[in-house]
Amino acid sequence: MKQSLGMLVHGGNHWIVRGPLPNRETALALVRHWSLIQIGEFTPPCLQAWRIRTREFRENLEWAVVVPGDDQTSPAVALLLQELSARGIAIRDSRIASW
Repeated sequence: MKQSLGMLVHGGNHWIVRGPLPNRETALALVRHWSLIQIGEFTPPCLQAWRIRTREFRENLEWAVVVPGDDQTSPAVALLLQELSARGIAIRDSRIASW
């Protein structure tokens, strides 16, 4: 799998992620896994190809996936999604089965 840098957006939360573009099912599993703080919990083998990054340049983002949540996407994240789209990066939406 190609390691790249992307953004996973879930409602009002988002993660900058190192790993390949996830498919719809994997994106949903990553959101479920990272949305709950679980002390002592390990990452399941099927999700170990993705790592949250804390310091990256926005210019290096190669993919984005949006998973709707209970909160609104923040204005800053919405702007970043617009920037990515303007660069020609497809923004995948988990509500659309054939992304």
